[in-house]
Amino acid sequence: MAQADAEATLREAARRHAAGDLAGAVQRYKAVLVARPGDANALNLLGVAARQQGDLAAALRYAEAAVRARPGNAVFLLNFGASLAEAGHLPRAVAALRAAVRADPANAMAWRNLGQAMAAGGDAAGALEPLARAIATDPRVPEAHLALAHARREAGDPLGAQAAAEAALALAGADAALARQARFLLAALGQGPAPDRAPADYVRGLFDQYAARFDADLQGRLGYGTPLLLAGALRACGVAADGSRQVLDLGCGTGLSGVELQPFAARMEGVDLSPRMLAAAAARGIYAALHEADLMAFLPARPGAWDLVAAADVLNYLGDLAPVLPLIAAALRPGGIAAFSLETGDVAPYALGPGMRYRHAPAHVAGLAEAAGFAVLAQDAAVLREEQGVPVAGTLFVLRR
Repeated sequence: MAQADAEATLREAARRHAAGDLAGAVQRYKAVLVARPGDANALNLLGVAARQQGDLAAALRYAEAAVRARPGNAVFLLNFGASLAEAGHLPRAVAALRAAVRADPANAMAWRNLGQAMAAGGDAAGALEPLARAIATDPRVPEAHLALAHARREAGDPLGAQAAAEAALALAGADAALARQARFLLAALGQGPAPDRAPADYVRGLFDQYAARFDADLQGRLGYGTPLLLAGALRACGVAADGSRQVLDLGCGTGLSGVELQPFAARMEGVDLSPRMLAAAAARGIYAALHEADLMAFLPARPGAWDLVAAADVLNYLGDLAPVLPLIAAALRPGGIAAFSLETGDVAPYALGPGMRYRHAPAHVAGLAEAAGFAVLAQDAAVLREEQGVPVAGTLFVLRR
């Protein structure tokens, strides 16, 4: 392929990429690399496409190769940093994104990604300055204001978080998903009514971004113990871990809960909103099937299919449980078991907490369970994990249909 042909192929690949034809774009980027090995633009754009396709290993490989080919290019450093952050390599992501803003201080997206990577790594206070720089560079981007709102909330500045969330909402325009997320954050800050549940796009995005570091964070930094506690509660209620049951793991995430549920299961399936969490769960090899779906839509599709339905730290993203418990009951066979955790609150029936999860009054939930046809076998107080060094109080429920 001649140089002129390679340039034309690269332009056509970029055009197809922008139009959403990832397969056609990737084919042409690779053709460019055959003609011009080490072409930095083709490598970078292959990295972008791989990240869009969910192949983070390939995204990192291509993005790093592009940076090696042209070390000072801010765009390539930005893509490499974003890929590192999505793969959970936050210190390396921060380093790459710092290099990107040094190379191009006017790159608002690089500043925003730097702030978000710092916040994801637990440095919300440090994230404030780069997020403010992102907004100063381009104040019209609602995502930057929303990122600043989250960082201010995590840094202990609720008034600042409120102001940034209001700015994000004002700029959201026709972006309904972003507007929902801004309103949800404002509700968590006590500014406006809480919806009946967290927005599905917020939950999906949150856990897609968190998937690569989910297990390490929860089991290490946050002392997460809910799956083990829930399995212990089942055994204490006489549910034998004898490998005999059809088990549904609601909100299965990366499969941490499935590891503890597996001894109860002859067959286990999982359902989750986040495709990246499901990919991590699939890698464990313990699920017979995994489903990308909202639990409220999935449960009615399989009536009377399950002997055990479990939900570890899932229902705290739902406020009103009145519609949920009858769906779980209908999905169970007669005599089937439901087991789930909740964050405990003292406001009946529920309240949206500052951590953007719902807290439920246990007595109210017990009443809903009985109304849905369940017998309450256990209602046990438990510490689910830590948040900013503070134990998160929860309740474990085991119900029989």
